[in-house]
Amino acid sequence: MLAFAAVFAVLTGGCQTAPVVRAPAGAGTPRHVFVINLENQGYDRVFGSSSPAPYLSGELRSKGVLLTNYYGIAHDSLPNYLAQISGQPPNASTEKDCHTFTALTTASTDSLGRATGDGCVYPPDMPTVAGQLTQAGKTWEGYMEDMQSPCLHPALGAPDDHRTASSGDQYSTHHNPFVYFRSITESPDCAKNVVNYSALTNDLKTVGTTPNLSYITPNLCHDAHDNPCADGTAGGLAAADAWLKREVPAILASPAFKQDGMLIITLDESDHGRTGPPDGVAGGTAGGQVGALILSPFSAQGGSSSQPYNHYSLLASIEDFFGLPRLAGAAEPGVTVFGPDVYKAHA
Repeated sequence: MLAFAAVFAVLTGGCQTAPVVRAPAGAGTPRHVFVINLENQGYDRVFGSSSPAPYLSGELRSKGVLLTNYYGIAHDSLPNYLAQISGQPPNASTEKDCHTFTALTTASTDSLGRATGDGCVYPPDMPTVAGQLTQAGKTWEGYMEDMQSPCLHPALGAPDDHRTASSGDQYSTHHNPFVYFRSITESPDCAKNVVNYSALTNDLKTVGTTPNLSYITPNLCHDAHDNPCADGTAGGLAAADAWLKREVPAILASPAFKQDGMLIITLDESDHGRTGPPDGVAGGTAGGQVGALILSPFSAQGGSSSQPYNHYSLLASIEDFFGLPRLAGAAEPGVTVFGPDVYKAHA
C-alpha cells in the first residue's frame, strides 16, 4: 500500500514554506478523489437523528468516517467553493455570490498567495489545484449537473444569468468555482474538463478514464438548495438524499474508487452562523458547522472524528495526496489535514 510522503509545500508565487505534514504510518494514499457539495444545511439537520436524509446520514454514514467538526469558511456560497480549489479567502463580492462577473482588482498577494482587493474573476496568474494537477501530469474534471455547454459562464463584466433555477435549467454558476479563474477559462482545459455531469458515467468505467480529482456539483434541486424545485418537485435535503442514493453507488462501485479512491460529501455552508469552536481553526469557521462524510477503502466504516476541519483542510489534504504545494489559505500554519482519524493503518 502506498504511503504519504512528508511534504514541504513551497507556495507558487510566495516565499513561505508550509509546515511538514506526515500521514499515519502505513496509510493508503488516495489517488482518485471525488468531492460532492450539497448546499446550505447545518450539521445537526443533515446528520442528526431526525435527518430528512436517511441514506446520507444512515446507510452511507455506516460505510465511512463522519467529520463532526467540519466547517464552512464564510457566507454566502461562493467563497466556500473557491476555498476548496484555490485557498483564496472571501472578499466583499464573493461573499455576495458575485451577481456580476467582475474582475478582481488586487494590489498584491500576501506571503501565502492570498489575494487582497475585491472582485469575482481571478487573474491568469492565480493558481488553482486544477492547474497544479495538470502541471503534475494528473487529471481533473468538474462535473456540473444541468450545465448546458462546457465551461459555461458569463462574459467578464456581465451579469450572471445562472444564479437561480428555471424548470429546464437548474445549473448555478456560483456553485462552479473553476469558471472564476482566468487561468482555467482562458485555457482549452476549461471546455475539456468543466463539463456536464452526465460525462461522469463513462469516465467511471475504468481506472484510466477516471480523473484524479472529480469535483461534482449537483443542480439547484439535487444539492438541497431549492425547496420546492423550479420544476415543481419537492426539494431540500430529501431531494438531495434521493439523488445521492441514485448516483453514489456508481462511484463506490467504480474500479478507481475500489483501487485507491476517496469520496468526500460535504456542504458549502450551514443555514445559520458559526457553531462550535469560535477560535483555533486556521482559516476560520464562519460558514458554520456542516460536517463531512468520507468514504474510502483506506478508512474505517462507521467511524467519526471530532478533529476541527474546514474547506481549506480539504484543499490541503488533496494537495498532500498528490505532493502538490499548498495554496493560499491551505498553507496557513495550523491548517489540519486528514490523518489517523480518517485513515485506518495497515500492517
